[in-house]
Amino acid sequence: MTLAPRPPTVRQLQYLSALDAEQHFGRAAASCHISQPAFSVAIRELETLLGVSLVDRNNRRVTMTRAGRDLANQARLVLRDLAQLTELAAARQSVLEGPLTLGVIPTVAPFLLPRCLPAVREHFSKLKLYIREDRSAELVERLADGELDVVVLALPYPLEHVNTMPLLRERFLLAYRKGTNLIDPGKFSVNRVTAASVLLLEDGHCLREHAMAACKVRDLEPVNDFAASSLLTLIEMVDSDLGITFLPELAIGSSLLHQTRIETRPLPDSGSRDIVLAWRKSSSDEQDFQRLGNVIRETLRT
Repeated sequence: MTLAPRPPTVRQLQYLSALDAEQHFGRAAASCHISQPAFSVAIRELETLLGVSLVDRNNRRVTMTRAGRDLANQARLVLRDLAQLTELAAARQSVLEGPLTLGVIPTVAPFLLPRCLPAVREHFSKLKLYIREDRSAELVERLADGELDVVVLALPYPLEHVNTMPLLRERFLLAYRKGTNLIDPGKFSVNRVTAASVLLLEDGHCLREHAMAACKVRDLEPVNDFAASSLLTLIEMVDSDLGITFLPELAIGSSLLHQTRIETRPLPDSGSRDIVLAWRKSSSDEQDFQRLGNVIRETLRT
């Protein structure tokens, strides 16, 4: 098996391009900040490597051969591409100055994004943000595969090889239609709820498990068998007085509750969930993700 010849180095390409431009060994060597003897040796080594004569030498002048001129032109193109590669890398030193793919779970997106995106755009004017809304399992898988750069999740949720930054700890609220006869909001207790009067999202949405745990729903009897497939559907059913539900604090004042008859009330004994920003432990953009997280966190505090 014949081994492929070793390609020229970048420095050798620079020497060849300089020699073609100067048509003189001394001036070309000076432009490359190298002694003339060392420069001449480097050109001979390049000729040996390529197996062609690059220059015709005599005592008076240097004349590039046809092969020398063709290869020098190609060398300039390679050097230009390398320069563009370096410029591109320098421009991408901050992930917040280019395209960024952000994943958000659907039980956080409608509450968090409208509040935070204006501030994010103001702080990072060159950021091109692509948003994917999906369930936790799908987002974590896409994050691991590199399809997403960073995700917003609600904990507790099992995570591996991921770093997280806390954004907000939010408690759960009792949500019901104004004037409902299903419960007495002022004396609400899960133990007093009639059968099938609690509406939740379907399995697979972490909000279902979080709400049940936080509001101490241990018995499935009060939980309706009909589970909503989306947060919008859940809110529509509560607004139709088909049941009551539990919403996170971020829901207060959100557009999803506008023009509904839904009222919310704090649950003194309810637990909470943690909203976090998460990225791969192996990511080299951790500092930028923390900068992004700081903006989101400060916005949520206002």
